[in-house]
Amino acid sequence: MPQSAETAMDVDAFLVWAEGRPGRWELRDGQPVMMAPERALHALAKFAAQKALDSAVQRAGLSCRMFPDGMTVRINARTAFEPDALIVCPAPRDLNTMEIPNPVVVVEVLSPSTAADDHGRKLDGYFSVASVEHYLILDADRRVMIWHRRGQAGAIETRVLRDGAIRLDPPGIEAQVEPFFAE
Repeated sequence: MPQSAETAMDVDAFLVWAEGRPGRWELRDGQPVMMAPERALHALAKFAAQKALDSAVQRAGLSCRMFPDGMTVRINARTAFEPDALIVCPAPRDLNTMEIPNPVVVVEVLSPSTAADDHGRKLDGYFSVASVEHYLILDADRRVMIWHRRGQAGAIETRVLRDGAIRLDPPGIEAQVEPFFAE
């Protein structure tokens, strides 16, 4: 559905357009983009990451909530992404929303068709959202977690992890890296 600059969608119009539409969609520079079908390994890694994050939130006893894929994160007026998982603190009161305006942690599972976007456009986009403190990229094929976190003076610090513990503070949760990946 290519559109000219004059007819490009903003995020509000996109959310109305996307509601009830089959498939998963993102908005990039005013253009709706259908997300590619997932491989089984991608789906299992997504589910494993969602379970690991949800367990970490529960153990910490925080008023945060983990959301699986399906939630929209507004990057700017004409761009919105749908991460594979996210954590928001506090949990939203309106559970009829399609948009999470203030995620603290966002997660993307790499796939062959999205790797360049996940490491580029999405890295830049997610950290343009003031509330985002951590962006986890999971490479399920290599069982590697790439942990980007907001540092001092606008710096983005990056660690590559294969095992061990990860402490995401804020919001104040801890988890082992291994459970983020499907067996």
